[in-house]
Amino acid sequence: MIGTILWAIIGGAIVGMLGRLLLPGRQNISVWVTIGVGIAAALLGGVIADWLGVGDTKGIDWIRHAIQIALAVLFVYLAARVMGSSGRRKTA
Repeated sequence: MIGTILWAIIGGAIVGMLGRLLLPGRQNISVWVTIGVGIAAALLGGVIADWLGVGDTKGIDWIRHAIQIALAVLFVYLAARVMGSSGRRKTA
């Protein structure tokens, strides 16, 4: 149980950082938001991969990781949009 939680945090942080690196442009979100988004993407991506039947294969689960990273890119984009629009005003 503890190992699963630690792996979710470590793997989620890596997935979140990869998602942030793959998203073009600058994101005005903190590292903690990136880690949280990565954890959510890793967990949801694992569930989707299991649902599709590709979550546990022989060797490295490349399809599962691709789904997790794609979700991380989407979640980082959404977090940057939400966080960026809350504190900034457009000037004419």
